[in-house]
Amino acid sequence: MDTLTFDSADLEVTEDFLSRAYARMRIGSSTPEAGRARIRRSAIAPVSVDELALDFDMSYAVTPLGRICLCVVHEGTVREHRVQGVEDSFGPGDVVLFAPPDLPYSGRICRARYNITMLDPALLDQVAAGPDGARPVRLTGHRPRSAAAARQLSGTIRHLRDTVLCDPETADQPLIAATAAQYLAASVLTAFPNTALPEPTATDRRDAHPAMLRRALAFIDDHADQPVTVADIAAAAHVTVRALQYAFRQHLDTTPLAHLRAVRLAHAHRDLVAAGPGSGETVTAIAARWGFHHPGRFAAVYRDTYRRSPHTTLSGG
Repeated sequence: MDTLTFDSADLEVTEDFLSRAYARMRIGSSTPEAGRARIRRSAIAPVSVDELALDFDMSYAVTPLGRICLCVVHEGTVREHRVQGVEDSFGPGDVVLFAPPDLPYSGRICRARYNITMLDPALLDQVAAGPDGARPVRLTGHRPRSAAAARQLSGTIRHLRDTVLCDPETADQPLIAATAAQYLAASVLTAFPNTALPEPTATDRRDAHPAMLRRALAFIDDHADQPVTVADIAAAAHVTVRALQYAFRQHLDTTPLAHLRAVRLAHAHRDLVAAGPGSGETVTAIAARWGFHHPGRFAAVYRDTYRRSPHTTLSGG
């Protein structure tokens, strides 16, 4: 996991830092005396979460980021935000897409405290299929579909920041990093209009046969201890993501990722049984080993499946 902090009242220093941390940009201030900029970043390979606080007004003009850039406004306002001729303004509680990865944008931040979350666009392709299974998935609107969708995405970002990225030992575990990044990507697709097509084509339906499903299940069983995406499973089964999802829905009444979580839960259960009392193992460590980064949620899922707590299993009860 990578972290960085920045704190300066020098506008030129702030511009240089922002250009290095995001993309090349020009900033300016209409405030008589340029104020203070404070930034803290936490990041895992495909995702970064930044908390920014500016106690002055700042204009910005940014070259394409090459990443999906989400903004959650806590205090203050973002005004005259413009992308390809479309202008909007945002205030406290708003969750927005700043710009597509390949487009520049500009605007003005007015004494604001806000969150910037950036993710690799390829993450969307790992959890969904594009229009023809080959073209990448794109977001087609800069505001969420609904207030509920905005709240859910904001909660996902907060959970990523406060549960995963706050603990370097947790964030540095490959399974946890991959799971957290995929969960964020799925939440983004749920929140924003996009080009992903969930319904299978006639070819997808034809490909969703039991032999293909067996290949997918074998791949999951053999790679449960590694970071695995839906796209990886589909590639191993030689089908599209849509065909894979359709096969799991039709034959198993589940999804590929839900089945992967179930397999990892079974491995965690076996490790808890094998460890036993006095082994020095902890529930948290075993859960994290299999990609479960939230101990409370792991305990709830474990209890629903095995009708006892993971601590009871570990203690030999």
